[in-house]
Amino acid sequence: MGPPPKNWLVESILVTLFCCLPLGIVGIINASKVNSSLAVGDYAGAQAASKEAGKWVKYGLIAGGVVVAFYILMMILGVGAGMMNGMRGAQ
Repeated sequence: MGPPPKNWLVESILVTLFCCLPLGIVGIINASKVNSSLAVGDYAGAQAASKEAGKWVKYGLIAGGVVVAFYILMMILGVGAGMMNGMRGAQ
């Protein structure tokens, strides 16, 4: 059988809180399946759930990174400041 597979629960929770809520929730669901599969002796199911949880954690990190990079780019280009100045002028 080998060592139990990584469950990715902590990483999934952190991705949910700090990066991407929907993808983190999918990661948490798959992470919880790892321990429940091991509890009933389904080692292959636990490995598959671990692989899925890891995949969703990585997707969440990438999505969070893209959003942060986009936000930084918009601030550098001054898009946010221009929008705010346009709103002030309308008042």
